[in-house]
Amino acid sequence: MESVMLGKSESIRNIVLTLLAGEHLLLEDVPGVGKTLAAKALAGSLKSSFHRVQFTPDLLPSDITGSSIFRNDTAEFEFVPGPVFANVVLADEINRAPPRTQSALLEAMSDQQVSVDGKTYPLPSPFIVIATQNPFEHHGTYELPESQMDRFLMRTSVGYPAAEMEREVLHSHRQGEPVDSIQSVVEIADVLQAQASVRTVKFDVSLEDYLLQIVQRTRTDSAFAVGVSTRAAISFYRGCQARAVTENRDYVTPDDIKTLAIPVLAHRVLLDDYLGKDRRRAAEATLADVVASIAVPV
Repeated sequence: MESVMLGKSESIRNIVLTLLAGEHLLLEDVPGVGKTLAAKALAGSLKSSFHRVQFTPDLLPSDITGSSIFRNDTAEFEFVPGPVFANVVLADEINRAPPRTQSALLEAMSDQQVSVDGKTYPLPSPFIVIATQNPFEHHGTYELPESQMDRFLMRTSVGYPAAEMEREVLHSHRQGEPVDSIQSVVEIADVLQAQASVRTVKFDVSLEDYLLQIVQRTRTDSAFAVGVSTRAAISFYRGCQARAVTENRDYVTPDDIKTLAIPVLAHRVLLDDYLGKDRRRAAEATLADVVASIAVPV
């Protein structure tokens, strides 16, 4: 992935971390900075299946999950899987589809399965949804509901590259698209084994208390109208374990918790009486103040 996402080591870590945690990722940034490329790079580096869904206002839920089609030769209905049946699913510009279509991903993201016509179909393992959206374009878009946002482990940005790194990006495109030359080097079995190892990472009781204090403060602090859910706390916990694995550790540190608090929790809270346009920045700043006010275990 590093050969394609030049100078984006933090973005790569967040993607790998999310995959190891068995969760999903929301990439929120302006167009053209590499959000779609990030998903393609992950899929290309894994020996896995990849499907891209371009979300549009006329997209139907069945266009994502699949549908049952009547076969004349057998006189029976046959289920035809939709693009959600893949290891890596790119939900491109997810906020351009109406809420009913967005909700087609809810069951897939929470239970790794889809239900169609009363029947349940399991999705492949590992399974990760990487969704993208442009936070600055509101015309023709639909805001993601809280229930959908709560399914993403973290919300993060790709950002602009540094000047010299951008020069390397230009050079890398001289002979074509770099993403097309990515070698699939990671087996599915290796990913599943790594995901299993995440759950064995040690989490000291004092650090659990620290994590829970942060979670509880989002529910009791007057700055927040809505705090984070128990699902969010579980995701936070698992994310810290996954970050430890990416750092080649078998134990969680306070830095894991502090580093992930904002990207994991900020998109799940609602501020009280905030009417400004940049809700994301306000939520992140408020949450940063909360984290800074809580004593770090030693």
